[in-house]
Amino acid sequence: MRRPLLPALLTPLALLLAACSGASSASTTTGGDTDGKGSLTLNVGDQKGGSEAVLRAAGELDDLDYKIRWSTFTSGPPLLEAVNAKAVDIGGVGNTPPVFAAGAGSKIKVVAASHGTAKGDTILVPNDSALRKPAELKGKAIAVAQGSSAHYQLVASLKKAGLGLDDVKVKYLQPADALAAFTSGKVDAWAVWDPYTSQVLRADQGRVLTDGDGLTNGLAFQVAAPAALADKKKSAAIKDYLDRLRRAQNWVYKHPDQWAKVWAKETGLPYEVALDAVKRTNGTRVTVAVDKAVIASEQQIADTFSQLKLIPRKVDFSTFVDTRFNGELPPSSTAPRTYGKES
Repeated sequence: MRRPLLPALLTPLALLLAACSGASSASTTTGGDTDGKGSLTLNVGDQKGGSEAVLRAAGELDDLDYKIRWSTFTSGPPLLEAVNAKAVDIGGVGNTPPVFAAGAGSKIKVVAASHGTAKGDTILVPNDSALRKPAELKGKAIAVAQGSSAHYQLVASLKKAGLGLDDVKVKYLQPADALAAFTSGKVDAWAVWDPYTSQVLRADQGRVLTDGDGLTNGLAFQVAAPAALADKKKSAAIKDYLDRLRRAQNWVYKHPDQWAKVWAKETGLPYEVALDAVKRTNGTRVTVAVDKAVIASEQQIADTFSQLKLIPRKVDFSTFVDTRFNGELPPSSTAPRTYGKES
């Protein structure tokens, strides 16, 4: 028998996966400090099972020349609100929260990017669904988190199929509610991201109708406060921090099983689901330059949400970017890593 999706997992998953959501949340916790040499403290915004966990697992929090004070947020938007308020010097988010923060006129700067596959960004349908291609979604009810990366993936998938949002019945639901609606048959499809995709597939409660691979940009970002970047000592610490993150991401690719065990423990995910998500999405990331292609891709997302009236004004995304840390990083067109047939 296939194990059903466990209701107890919804809470930790909802906390983790709100990272891609456009819905804001004020929930924040202040974590412990990571000791280092010197008196400088870098204030870092994080999310459950995020940067601190991977840096620690990869041994990249050793021998710091500064201290790190961690603050854990339940989603990207409030993390960026903290960056805007100078409460956080830097933090990691997905490809959509910076667009909404830019639309709100927040004082933020994208300083680093990573490129991964978008195969975990999917439109799922029940196993017994008659739907076989995106064009058949016309008139169907689709759950999605408003303003999320999945929202953009849905828009892009519909457009490729010759449809628009007006051609479907969009149900704006956060992941936990969307999962309940999907498994109870209250919606025909669900636009979502990993590790929810991996959870549904591992439980054999749905199948992929289409995914975002080659359709959406697969980018994630580190976003810093302009005030921190203007401080020479903090700017130097940010550079070191970004270098450590890059090495930690390389470690994840080389040690997917070890990272999946850590990630599962941190988030409450079953190990098998965590490993699937690592190999499909999480572990495929390559640190890349914040180049013109990145800016153009994010500008496209900003323009799309502006046209949908979800962003109140026209955004020039290039004004929210700082490229000083690009160095010798590869271009954003660099292909994500793969794990053979599992990727």
